[in-house]
Amino acid sequence: MIDRFGGLVGGREWAGMGFLRRVGVYGVLWDGDRVLVVRDGVGGEFRGVWRLPGGTVAHAEHPERAVVRAVAEQTGLTVAAGRLRAVVADVTSYPEDVSLHTDRLFFELTQRDGQATEAGGGLVDRVAWLTLAEAAGLSLTPFTAEMLGLPVTPLPPGSHRPGQSFPPPHPDRRLRFGAYGLVTDPAGRILLTQIADGYPGAGLWHLPGGGTDHGEQPTTGLLRELVEEGGQLGRVVELLGVDNLHNPAALGPEGRPLDWHGVRVIYGVLVDVPTDAVVIESAGGSTARAGWFTRAEAVDLPLSDIAALAIGQSGR
Repeated sequence: MIDRFGGLVGGREWAGMGFLRRVGVYGVLWDGDRVLVVRDGVGGEFRGVWRLPGGTVAHAEHPERAVVRAVAEQTGLTVAAGRLRAVVADVTSYPEDVSLHTDRLFFELTQRDGQATEAGGGLVDRVAWLTLAEAAGLSLTPFTAEMLGLPVTPLPPGSHRPGQSFPPPHPDRRLRFGAYGLVTDPAGRILLTQIADGYPGAGLWHLPGGGTDHGEQPTTGLLRELVEEGGQLGRVVELLGVDNLHNPAALGPEGRPLDWHGVRVIYGVLVDVPTDAVVIESAGGSTARAGWFTRAEAVDLPLSDIAALAIGQSGR
């Protein structure tokens, strides 16, 4: 189901069982053949384990600004965020009946100023420039090893911080991570979906996609939504970037204003064998109809912000 603010919350992530969601951002910064890494201290997410520098996106914060901030706080370096290199999701279960889903975004960084310094305060206790051979001899988080092309090994026992350290979700705030596609066919047509009545942005034409489920990888969620909203089988061909949306008083099906923060990654998707676009999700969903359009036709439609962004950038 499409959401207009990064996903439509169904309550499962927010109540009872403790299904929690967050978005993390990390930077890959090289100095010759050495990469910048940090080691989490007693207050960090992975106590005693090395990882790429970065942290959690704050409410309403753009992921690109978040990674610049986190790297500065942890290493003392001023950096600039470049290309979004990868997006992965993982789930950690805690004995306190907390299941934490983290969507992790990895940016290429360039250094602008400063010198890497030892961090304090308990979140990070070491900062280092390491060659890949040196990094391979350390205990690395799985996502760090994967990003550096090194063997992925299980974390040592006791590495994760206690589940009770997570604050309860804010009752009027919603964070939703979504995956969307600039979906094309071999003829260059673009698949768009129209937002149904009763949803923010009703009547606008939108990118296929929406909020990912708890435990779901972003590309898996996107291809699922593509089938539900357009009846198409596609394949992801590239990662285009990330879009940030903050609406402090969004009014949707919940019936009351909510402070929405949506982090939305955009992929290029190719449908090799296109068929007539048909909405097959359940009646009453957020998609009214779907259609294939030439680029000239698409730019003349009333478009959602993310659709206008993706189509405009791709036409450069």
